[in-house]
Amino acid sequence: MILEMDCGNSFIKWRVLDRETVLGSGIADSATELIAAVSGNHDLKITHCRMVSVRSDEETACLVAVMRAEFSVAVMCASPVRAVAGVTNGYEDFERLGLDRWLAVVGAFELSKGACLILDLGTAVTADFVAANGRHLGGFICPGLPLMRDQLRTHTRRIKYDDHSAEQALLSSTPGRTTVEAVERGCLLMLRGFVQTQLQLAHEYWGEEFEVFLTGGDADLVRSALPQAHMVKDLVFVGLATACPLS
Repeated sequence: MILEMDCGNSFIKWRVLDRETVLGSGIADSATELIAAVSGNHDLKITHCRMVSVRSDEETACLVAVMRAEFSVAVMCASPVRAVAGVTNGYEDFERLGLDRWLAVVGAFELSKGACLILDLGTAVTADFVAANGRHLGGFICPGLPLMRDQLRTHTRRIKYDDHSAEQALLSSTPGRTTVEAVERGCLLMLRGFVQTQLQLAHEYWGEEFEVFLTGGDADLVRSALPQAHMVKDLVFVGLATACPLS
């Protein structure tokens, strides 16, 4: 069984695979919490481990050491490369492209085998374009819904509301009649506008000959605007398996 880890700055997303079947998954605040979750399920017998980390080299090395000691397995780590699995990194300095973003690009091209637009909607929103020959053309980064919301709530004195109110406000898209409705729906419209602009650019590049991939925690919020898109929850893990094969 393979333990896969996506180590972000705040959380560790993980899953356990047996061949192509996901046997367990979750989000952990720490390595200790992850180990408890995996070890607590006696059906999970870890024989391999691979991971991607956007943390510092020191933090990543510590995670590797902990996983190696706990599960007695070698740990394969994704690392920046100019090209892998038919995809060429489009950044001038390829090491500056975030590893999680890079693996999402690799994963999307592995699934599409052709031109594709990758939209990852999380704390930040990223858009990446990959041509049919695998050349990464670059992309865009903008604040996601959580960042837009938090900036307004933090820096505007009269904008104060809780997360539950925010969720309720997004149940409709009519003009807001309260501050929370106006802010939440306005931020969502900005998010959808960004997504539509990326789609328009992809059409300018490739006409109708491309695929769209949606991933990230807020992907559902723009799904209605992109009915043709593939929703791939674990796109980074698809890229991780592609970039770090175990055989």
